[in-house]
This record gives sequence, C-alpha cells and structure tokens, in this order.
Amino acid sequence: MRKISEEKLALERVRLEGMREFENKYSDLAYVAGIDEAGRGPLAGPVVAAAVILPKDIFLPFLNDSKKVTEKRRDVLFDEIKQNAIAYGIGIASNTLIDEINILQATYEAMREAINALEKTPDVLLVDAVHIPDINIKQVGIIKGDAKSVNIAAASILAKVTRDRLMTEYDKIYPEYGFASNKGYGTATHIAALKEIGPCAIHRKSFIGNFVSE
Repeated sequence: MRKISEEKLALERVRLEGMREFENKYSDLAYVAGIDEAGRGPLAGPVVAAAVILPKDIFLPFLNDSKKVTEKRRDVLFDEIKQNAIAYGIGIASNTLIDEINILQATYEAMREAINALEKTPDVLLVDAVHIPDINIKQVGIIKGDAKSVNIAAASILAKVTRDRLMTEYDKIYPEYGFASNKGYGTATHIAALKEIGPCAIHRKSFIGNFVSE
C-alpha cells in the first residue's frame, strides 16, 4: 500500500474528479468502458489496445494519461487497475497485421479484440478521439480523452505497460536494436542499427522504407 499524505490525497481527489466528466454524464448506465491504445508510431512491434470498466466510486491516486506517469508509477497502477476493475480486456495487433491492413485498421482490430475480451458488455464506450468501426455499442469520442476520463486513462496504462513489457521481451531475442529502452520507436541508435544490420522479424516493413532498401 502506498503511503500518501492527506494533503496529496485531497488534491488527487479533486484532480480525478475533474477526469470524471463523461463518467458522470453516463452515471445512470451500469458499465462505462474506456478504451485506448499504445504503439501506433513505432518502427517495430505490435500495437496494443486496452478496454477498462472501473467501479464508479473507485479512487486510484495518480491515475493519469500513461504519457504523464513515470514507468515506476505505471507499473503500480497497472496492478491496481487489474485488481480493482470490474472488467478489462487487452487486444494486440502484430507488426505483420499492421503491414497487411495499415496501422489505423490494425489499431481498430486491437481495440475490437480488447472490447470482446471484456467479461461485461459496456453500455457505452469512451474512446480517445476515434470511432471504432463494426462495434454495436454507443461510442463517445473524446479529444485527448486519456487526460479527461478515468476509464480511458486506465486503459492507456494497461495498453502502455503491456506493450512495453512485450518490447522488453523482444529485446532478449533481438538485442541489437535496443528495444528494451526505445520500445521500437525510431531513436537515433535504433535507426543506426536498422541501417547497419537491416530489419528483424518484428519490424514494420511499411514503416521502415526510409531507412532500409529492399
């Protein structure tokens, strides 16, 4: 259990209440789900989506958009979200699928997989800025939703940590590219390795044309 001062807890309650605008708007519904993804931009690895239904009265201090949370805190929140969620689901679209159908369509596929993995059917989906095709559930798109909805923020944490851990495992198989540190993003050292030794099995061929020749 994390030791947090009463002052910090009070501030967190106020901040998190500000992230419940859409949860409050749909408070008459039983299950409000948030969905988000991680990994649309990297040169390698999958795109990962998560869907989360949190209890309406839950209080998770320091829950936020995954990009605004340190790795250590993301790991703590990852466990707390999974332990406390009414339901959560993870969807993964491989680099191969990304190359086959493009990153946007692969992201939608990962999102549909995450929604289908939920043990409860949501009454409404809060989605970060997109509309997911082929889903027969009411969707509400929210610009910068991972900073405006606790459920979307929770989904962003699950997606980010899941993907980061996958890339750390891939680093053991393909250590030349530094996946444990760059998570597949196009850092200078990653691009240098790509140019020197070429792509590995998890590189997105549709993303790396500027760095390698066929």
